[in-house]
Amino acid sequence: MPVWCCRCSLAGHFRFYLRKLQCLRDYSDTETEGEIFNSLVQYFGDNLGPKVKGMPLVEETSLLEDSSVTLPVVIIGNGPSGICLSYMLSGYRPYLSSEAIHPNTILHSKLEEARHLSIVDQDLEYLSEGLEGRSSNPVAVLFDTLLHPDADFGYDYPSILHWKLEQHHYIPHLVLGKGPPGGAWNNMEGSMLTISFGNWMELPGLKFKDWMSSKRRNLKGDRVMPEEIARYYKHYVNVMGLQKNFRENTYITSVSRLYRDQGDNGSQDKDISTKHLQNQKSKFVKRNWEIRGYQRIAGGSHVPFCLFAENVALATGTLDSPAHLEVEGEELPFVFHSMPEFGAAINKRKLCGRADPVLIVGSGLTAADAVLCAYNNNIPVIHVFRRRVTDPSLIFKQLPQKLYPEYHKVYHMMCTQTYSADSDPSSDYTSFPEHRVLSFKSDMKCILQSVSGLKKIFKLSAAVVLIGSHPNLSFLKEQGCYLGHNSSQPITCKGNPVEVDAYTYECVKEANLFALGPLVGDNFVRFLKGGALGVTRCLATRQKKKQHLFVERGGGDGIA
Repeated sequence: MPVWCCRCSLAGHFRFYLRKLQCLRDYSDTETEGEIFNSLVQYFGDNLGPKVKGMPLVEETSLLEDSSVTLPVVIIGNGPSGICLSYMLSGYRPYLSSEAIHPNTILHSKLEEARHLSIVDQDLEYLSEGLEGRSSNPVAVLFDTLLHPDADFGYDYPSILHWKLEQHHYIPHLVLGKGPPGGAWNNMEGSMLTISFGNWMELPGLKFKDWMSSKRRNLKGDRVMPEEIARYYKHYVNVMGLQKNFRENTYITSVSRLYRDQGDNGSQDKDISTKHLQNQKSKFVKRNWEIRGYQRIAGGSHVPFCLFAENVALATGTLDSPAHLEVEGEELPFVFHSMPEFGAAINKRKLCGRADPVLIVGSGLTAADAVLCAYNNNIPVIHVFRRRVTDPSLIFKQLPQKLYPEYHKVYHMMCTQTYSADSDPSSDYTSFPEHRVLSFKSDMKCILQSVSGLKKIFKLSAAVVLIGSHPNLSFLKEQGCYLGHNSSQPITCKGNPVEVDAYTYECVKEANLFALGPLVGDNFVRFLKGGALGVTRCLATRQKKKQHLFVERGGGDGIA
């Protein structure tokens, strides 16, 4: 049984028209049916267009035998990055509002020069020049200042953009995700508040506050719970009409580039080993992407699928694989590596009433969440982290105290309740700055070591290691490491993000492969939207070039 089926008649019509077009003009060897997909929609009008758009995949067997049905774009990941990209690929375009005035006068004058054009159709490098913000990606800073002018100065100015749905700009695509739209937001601890304000979590075209009002909820503060954000993202996909592009419960096992032998025009596209490709690089021409995986269906069974795409966008986020300390005993059952695991243990009353403390490792906000969770449940805490409490790079120093009182409470404890020889062993919280874990023991003890080399042993009720996470890019060759700035290291949000073109988000080391969101260092929702803008502009520009070439070759004549 196939994962997704299309109407055979539609597939037949699609290939029929392609053969007709090929009789009218001579295609180059490297041009695929997917590459003229959008031209077909343009020339055959709205009657065929919606049907073609509803035909994302066919049975795996037919795809393996005939790779002619190729999607222009497949997006891997259905979190806010994937949702926003789907929104823009669906034809939604941002324009400068008629009465809008941006507080940055230089930027505003640039926008006025091409007010009649959508931002997608403008020169992003020109618009981004001279802007500064909390992202290292210039398009992310640009789009953020258009959506939230001067937000970093504490202002709550409205967006200067308004959005139009222009269906002729639709680029057929599919968004694949493991769970419902929203990605990792569906699995986050529901009792914590988001770091970003609610309006910073919103996606284009639907104000978060308006959505909250429609649900008859009052937004008491600027920050909200993750479960509310997750519901908002699900609603967004439906209300924007994007659901036809989304497939849930899908797991990707392989994304590989297909190549064709230049010397054999009739040969089939095939996956070439890296070693063979390096030895005979000039012999092969890059073709489309092959994406393989499976879908979980009712009853828990897995149904495999295979599809083909001209472009692949990686929007997986970086929360798939929690980072490990790589120390002895870390695999023991009392050692957790995520807030959901820790929260589940507390909810099951496994830790309440225990005299031994919980060890929490990490100095970020997730570790601070764990401290608060334990503290609020009367569970004593040993808090271990490698940095000094005066380290200027600690995240707490970047958060205004009035807006984030609970995190400053944790930071205050980190500074004032540090371990010493005189420390009360029954204290509800003790911090260990500049310490590291040497090992965990099966008798639920752990060995800590200070920066001076002094070792200490503690009996625990549990341990929670929260030192970051890595994306799961196991479906790519070399686990995706070759895409990073340092190809010898795994991809991480801060230390080794995917290396992309600053304005198109196309991977520097792999054409037609894009990355956005945390994979390129944009951890906050307010900035990852810039990735969707960059990718959409790149694909739309290439689509226009193909359509222009289509007309030049005579494809516009003689079609009934």
